[in-house]
Amino acid sequence: MSTQLLIGGRFYSSSSPDATAMAVTDGTVVWLGAEQPGRALHPDAEIIDLGGAFVAPAFVDPHVHVTALGLKLTGLDLSLARSLAHCLELLRDFAVAHPEGAILGDGWDETGWAERRPPTVEEIDAAANGRQVYLSRVDAHSAVVSSALLDAVPEVAAATGFRRGEPLRAAAHHLVRTTVLAGLDRAQRDRARRAALDAAAARGIVAVHECAGPEIAGRTDVRELLEFKHGVEVRAYWGELVRTADEARALVEELGVHALGGDLFVDGSLGSHTAWLREPYADDAGSGIGYIDTDAIAAHVRACTEAGIQAGFHVIGDAAMDAVVAGFERVVTALGGPAVAARGHRVEHAEMIDAEQIGKLGAWGVIASVQPVFDATWGGRDGMYAARLGAERAATLNPFAAMAAAGIALAIGSDAPVTAVDPWSAVRAAVQHRTAGHGLSPRAAFAAATRGAWRAGGVRDGIAGTLVPGAPASYAVWDADELVVAAAADTVQRWSTDPRSRVPGLPPLELNSTLPTCLRTVHRGVTIHEA
Repeated sequence: MSTQLLIGGRFYSSSSPDATAMAVTDGTVVWLGAEQPGRALHPDAEIIDLGGAFVAPAFVDPHVHVTALGLKLTGLDLSLARSLAHCLELLRDFAVAHPEGAILGDGWDETGWAERRPPTVEEIDAAANGRQVYLSRVDAHSAVVSSALLDAVPEVAAATGFRRGEPLRAAAHHLVRTTVLAGLDRAQRDRARRAALDAAAARGIVAVHECAGPEIAGRTDVRELLEFKHGVEVRAYWGELVRTADEARALVEELGVHALGGDLFVDGSLGSHTAWLREPYADDAGSGIGYIDTDAIAAHVRACTEAGIQAGFHVIGDAAMDAVVAGFERVVTALGGPAVAARGHRVEHAEMIDAEQIGKLGAWGVIASVQPVFDATWGGRDGMYAARLGAERAATLNPFAAMAAAGIALAIGSDAPVTAVDPWSAVRAAVQHRTAGHGLSPRAAFAAATRGAWRAGGVRDGIAGTLVPGAPASYAVWDADELVVAAAADTVQRWSTDPRSRVPGLPPLELNSTLPTCLRTVHRGVTIHEA
C-alpha cells in the first residue's frame, strides 16, 4: 500500500469542512482532519505540503467534443476575431503560416461584430487564395466555406440547409463537415485530442463526456478517441437513433460507446436560427428546424430503457422540448416512471423549457446537462438571445433554479469548443445568471459541476465528486483567494467566513473575483497535471 498525506491545505469536504490534511491510500481518500493526528495515524505516509492551497473534488465536463476542441486549440481559433475584417485577417495570416492542406477554423460569432454578418464565399476565397476552407460558427450548427470546398462536395447544393450566399446549415453543413474532417490523418486527430485533454486536465477536469455522432465527427473519430491513452477519463455518447432494444445493444457494442445520447439532434441552435421554436424568430421569418419527431424520440427512449442504456437528446428550442417531453411521456405511460428514471436519461442544453415540462422531467428522473456560459455570453437584455427571440422570450431561457427546485439533477459543462473548458467560469456563470431568479447558489453550482456531472455519467455511488473517506482520490489543487461560505437564501447574508458554520467554503464567485488557478490535478491517486 502507498499512502500520501496532504498537509497545510484547505479542503472542500462535507464530512470535514475544517480539515487541513487528507490521507490518500492507493487512489482512495481514507481520512481527513487536522495535521497532527494525520501524522500520527499515517507515520509512513509520503508528506505533500500544500502551502495553504485549496483542494476540492475535481471537475467533470459532461458535454465536450474532444477532437473539435483540440483542432481549435491547435489551429485557427476565430473566437478571437473582433470584427469581420479581423476574422478575415486571421484567416489570411493562418493561410500564409500553413500553406498546405485544407484550413479548418472555429468560433466566429458575427453577433459581436460591427458588420453583423459572416464572411462571404468570395471574401474567404480571397483571404485563403482559393484553398479549401471550412469555418464553423461558434455554436457549430452552421459554417461558411470556400468555393473549393463547395466544389469538392457538389451534392451540397441539393441538400437541406443550402442557400446560396448564406452559411451552410442542417444537412448541407453536415456534408461539408464530414468531407473536410475526412481529410485529416490519424496523427492530426491524435495531436488535437492530446491538446484538448491536456487543456481539460490543466483546468482541474478528470473526466469528460464526449458527445459524438454520425453527423459530428463520425465512427472513426469516436473509436480512436476511446483507444487514445490519456489521464483524463472519457465517457462516450453516440447520437444515433435506434428503434429496438436489440438494435441499441448492438450499436453500443459495435462502437464501444457508453450511451446513446449526447448530441442526438432534435434541433439546432439559436445563433444559427436552427433551434426549433413554437413561434418564429424575432429577427427571422422561420421557426428553426426539427430533425426528429415525437415518434422517433419515443422509440429511442423505449429501446434504450428496455436495453438498460442511457439515452439523451440535444434540445434547445421550445418546440423541440415539446417533442422530447411528449416522447418521454409515451414511454413513461408504457413502461412506468420508475423504469425510465432508473436509466438516468439526459437532455442536453434544455434552454427553452417551461414549468410544466420541468415538473415532468424532474418526476421522470431526467438529467439536464447545461452550459451556463451560454447565458453569460449570449444572455441579457442586449444579448444574442434577445435579438433572436425578443427580450420577453429570452428572459425565460436557462431557468436553472426552477429546474433544480423541481428535482431535475443538473450537470454543468461547456460544450467545448462552443465555450472554453473552464469549469470555474461555468460555475460562476450559473451563480451570476443574467436573468434574476434563474441562478444557483455557489454550492449547488459547484455540486452540479462535480457530483452532478458524475451522476450524469451513470455514477450513482453517492461519493464520486466528493472528498470523504472512501471516495476516489480525484481532486484538484488550486491557488485560490480566501474561501467564503454561501448562505442558503438570497434573503440572508450571501457570504460568510465564520468557521462555526461547519459548511465548507468555496472561492468567491462574484463577477469581479479572481478565479482559482489550477496547480495540480489528480485522478484516482494519479497526477495528470502539474503546473
